[in-house]
Amino acid sequence: MQLDKNIPNYLTIIRLVSIPIIVMTFYFDDSKFAHRVGGIVFACASLTDFFDGYLARKYNLISSFGRMFDPIADKVLVGCVLVMLVKDNRADEIPCLLILAREFVVAGFREFLAQVQVSVPVSRLAKIKTTIQMVSMTMLIVGSVGSGIVVLDLVGHISLWIAAILTVVTGYSYLQACSRYF
Repeated sequence: MQLDKNIPNYLTIIRLVSIPIIVMTFYFDDSKFAHRVGGIVFACASLTDFFDGYLARKYNLISSFGRMFDPIADKVLVGCVLVMLVKDNRADEIPCLLILAREFVVAGFREFLAQVQVSVPVSRLAKIKTTIQMVSMTMLIVGSVGSGIVVLDLVGHISLWIAAILTVVTGYSYLQACSRYF
């Protein structure tokens, strides 16, 4: 099967373009429609993160653009949405700060490891953390307002805390990998 070599890059660009759309949905006061649109766009953007990496690795479509912009798109998407969730009182600050701090620290670790020519593969636990994080963020974007499910906010909060705890655990594994080269 021959794929367009730029498909992973297109998916990364879609993720970047989705960010302002998601952010705009936060400015519609308690609109069921806006909550749903924000959640759907975020969920789709989250899926592009999985598919761009999967396609790039499976079909050897790795590019300089993708190596640079994929992690940027991931961090900007997550960062903007976490800030908006906190601003709109849909998420607690502490798990959001833990997630954001880990993103910056791990990005620094990866940069350092790249300089010493060491690659640390993404662990299974980190993939689970990302899945829980994206699902919890989707639940918090949609919330009880967009879904009509009263407990969705609580489940989203609990899931975000679980993701934050896993964030600390997986961040520590990067620290361990780096410590051998300090």
